[in-house]
Amino acid sequence: MSNSAPAVPLDGIVDDRFAALRDAFAANLASGEELGGSICVLVDGAPVVDLWGGWSDAQRVTPWSRDTLTNVWSISKTVSSLAVLLLIDRGLVDPDQPVARYWPEFAAAGKDGVLVRHVLTHSSGVSGWEQPVTGDDILDVDAAADRLAAQAPWWPPGAASGYHLLDYGHLVHGIVRAVTGQSLGDFVAAELAGPLGADFWLGLPESEDARVSPVAPPPPSTLDIAALPPDSPAFRTLTGPPLGAEITWTRAWKAAGIGGAGGQGNARSAARLNSLIAGRGEVDGIRMLAPATVDRVFADPVEGVDLVLGIPLRWGLGWGLRHPGSTTYIPEGRIAFWGGWGGSLVTADVDRGVTFAYVMNRMSDGILASTRAVTYLQAAYAAL
Repeated sequence: MSNSAPAVPLDGIVDDRFAALRDAFAANLASGEELGGSICVLVDGAPVVDLWGGWSDAQRVTPWSRDTLTNVWSISKTVSSLAVLLLIDRGLVDPDQPVARYWPEFAAAGKDGVLVRHVLTHSSGVSGWEQPVTGDDILDVDAAADRLAAQAPWWPPGAASGYHLLDYGHLVHGIVRAVTGQSLGDFVAAELAGPLGADFWLGLPESEDARVSPVAPPPPSTLDIAALPPDSPAFRTLTGPPLGAEITWTRAWKAAGIGGAGGQGNARSAARLNSLIAGRGEVDGIRMLAPATVDRVFADPVEGVDLVLGIPLRWGLGWGLRHPGSTTYIPEGRIAFWGGWGGSLVTADVDRGVTFAYVMNRMSDGILASTRAVTYLQAAYAAL
């Protein structure tokens, strides 16, 4: 940072090899391109970068601290996916069996052929709620999951992917609840975040609220939803329900544990959890998944133009995989990844044993990775 730049907080650890990554983050904080955020890089589970900086609030009064949390949007999906992988690993769920085998009510309205795999690859045909539905309606996770179980699919299951924008976690919750008797949030706390010491929450207790940095909403979207055909999966998903970023500021949202979009965490906790993939099921000597279970993430992907996002995507079992037509910023190899609305990103690289995460509060437009996220990811890989 130049001497003329305002004094923006920046703290943490960074291996000398990753100085360019630190400098890129510092420059964006100094310019105001970033408000506040965190970056973490793990190599074989050990941190080589654990940075945090900027401000927790739009007024730039409270620094982003080591333990600041924020709403990580769809990075939450990677944690929900880990919950199902645990059940698969334990032999309690078979991805090639119908969802209704575990959750009988889900067979309604022609969904008896929807497989667990179809949910995890966003190809179930159930990518949102039938109207009328509001943001408040999805905060009762049990009731909102039951609504999904009752409705018909919007396209033939398995035929194509259609991004399960907000309801992914509700569908996973329905499966986890049926198999374990626990909510998805409770299962994640007991079986993933707790054992791994990851400060990640699907359902945040009020006692932790003071640590949460409210997201700064993105600029108005360039996507004209009204121009989409009203019967299209894209229109039905993006309006079922429509959601503004401001809902995440509410206590009700933070408490609900929305597994597709409501996780509260930071780069360190997102990386820690996803390093289970990069470590082929093991972190710091804690084995939670068999290597063969992790291999299933990359087997039999669903590929094609996504019916909701309208771009070519490749979906593995619970994570996105690199597609040469849309996600070329992801390096080659076996990398499971996904991002959050506004530009956050997490990648788990099985071939190199590397996990990368970037979480911030100032949202950019777009559902996939922002320019900032790509800059940081590329700097991390250049250092390797």
